Amino acid sequence: MKDSGEGLIDAVLTAATNVHRELGPGLLESVYELALMIELSGLGIEARRQVEIPVSYRGQDLGIGFRADIIVADCLLLEIKAIEDFNTTHLDQIMTYLKLLGLKRGFLLNFHKKLLKDGIKRVSI
Repeated sequence: MKDSGEGLIDAVLTAATNVHRELGPGLLESVYELALMIELSGLGIEARRQVEIPVSYRGQDLGIGFRADIIVADCLLLEIKAIEDFNTTHLDQIMTYLKLLGLKRGFLLNFHKKLLKDGIKRVSI
């Protein structure tokens, strides 16, 4: 699936909801990440996990310091959380990752919520 618009987003959010419905809240982020990769693969959606994010300063490569949880179809960043609530640090993190990766949009997905819809934050730059 190469659609980078709302069709892709709907499919990804449906996949995340399916994972949450099956596993429920209370597990580690890594469990949700792997389950979501299985779900996306089953839908034929290309995704990569734990993608290295290069960081440089004044032209100098600082080495690999960060990893994106999931990048879908080379155009959508998913940051997986299993926390009580989002805070400004989580928003800052995904905004910085989007800039460093050259992507325009992403989602914070908090699987700790009783209902996943209460743990979805869309982020665009």
